[in-house]
Amino acid sequence: MLPMTRRGLLATLASGTAAWTQTEQQPPKPFQVSVNEVIVPVTVTDEKGRFVSDLDSKDFHIFDEGKEQTVRFFTRDRAQPVVVGFLLDMSSATRLHWKTYQEAATELVLNLLPGDKKYSGYLISYGNDAELLVNTTSDSEAIVEKIRKMKPGGGAALYDAIYIACTNRNLVKGEPYEPRRVLIVIGDGHDNASKKSIDEVLELAQRNLVTIYSMSTVAFGFSSEGEKNLTRLAEETGGRVEYPLQKLYSTVSGYLSTPSDEGNYAYKVGTGGYAAEIAGGIFKAVAGIAGEITTQYIMRYIPEGVNPDNPKIYRSIRVQVELPNVKVRARKGYFPFNP
Repeated sequence: MLPMTRRGLLATLASGTAAWTQTEQQPPKPFQVSVNEVIVPVTVTDEKGRFVSDLDSKDFHIFDEGKEQTVRFFTRDRAQPVVVGFLLDMSSATRLHWKTYQEAATELVLNLLPGDKKYSGYLISYGNDAELLVNTTSDSEAIVEKIRKMKPGGGAALYDAIYIACTNRNLVKGEPYEPRRVLIVIGDGHDNASKKSIDEVLELAQRNLVTIYSMSTVAFGFSSEGEKNLTRLAEETGGRVEYPLQKLYSTVSGYLSTPSDEGNYAYKVGTGGYAAEIAGGIFKAVAGIAGEITTQYIMRYIPEGVNPDNPKIYRSIRVQVELPNVKVRARKGYFPFNP
C-alpha cells in the first residue's frame, strides 16, 4: 500500500464534497435490505498492492450467475460514508500481545471515526460470550474509552459476535447503501464458544450486505486453526485479512532462532527497535484497512430473472476489470431475498 501518515489518513477520511444528513438512531431491529438492488463494493490494486483509484464505470463488467449486468449506479468518491463494527477478541489467546492490539484497535477507531457524522461505529467484544459494549455512534472517544478498560480472558464466541453485529444494534438512516456496512475483526479467528455456526453468520452477513475485514492477532511466524475462518469470512464478503505481526523480522537473520546478542540487539524485546517494528507493522495494517474501506468503487445493479419464491437461492457475482496486472476484490455472491 502507498505510505500514509496518520494526519494524512485522517484528512482523507474527513474530506468529501457530498453533503450528508445528521445520523438518526433507531431502536435495535433486524437489518432490512432492498430486495431488488445489489450493491457491490470493489477494490482494485496493482501488482505492488497499491490502490488503482482512477477507473470509470466503462472499465468494469459485473456478471451475476454468469450473465453480464447493467450498472445503474457507480461512484469512486473517496471518504464514502460507512458504519463500522469493531469486533475484539477477548479470549485468553490474545493475552500475549493484547497491549499491541489494544493500540491497533484504538488507531482504527480514531482513523475511521474522525468526528464526521457520516462515519459511525460500534464496539462488540467476544470472549465466552459476545456483547455489544458501545452502540452505534459517531463519537470515537466513547469506543476508545471502553477499549482502554478491556481485559482478555476466557473462550471465543466470534460467530455470535458477527450475529449480534447483524441483528442487535442501532441503525443509521440510509444503510446499507449510504452508509455501507463493514465489520473489522481483531482476533485470530478461532471460535470455541458460539451458539451460531460460521455458515449461519456468513449467510447473514451476505444477506445484509456486510463486508468483513480482519486484523489477525497471530504473530511471528506462528499459525492458528482460525486463520481459515478469517480468510473465508473476508473473501466471501469482499474484505481481506491483515497480518501485521507475521513478517516483521523476516529480514533479521536468526531473530527467532538465535538468542539475542549484540548482533541483533536493536530487536531485543523492550528496546526501541523492537517497539518500532511492531508499531510500523500495526500502522501499515491500520492504514491499509482504513484506506481500502474509504477508497472502494461502489456499483449497484438490479439482477434479472430472480425468483422471489425461492429466497434461499445463492447467486454468484464476478467482477472483471479490463486492465492487465490488476487484482480485483469484491463479494463472491449474495442472497436476493430475506427469508
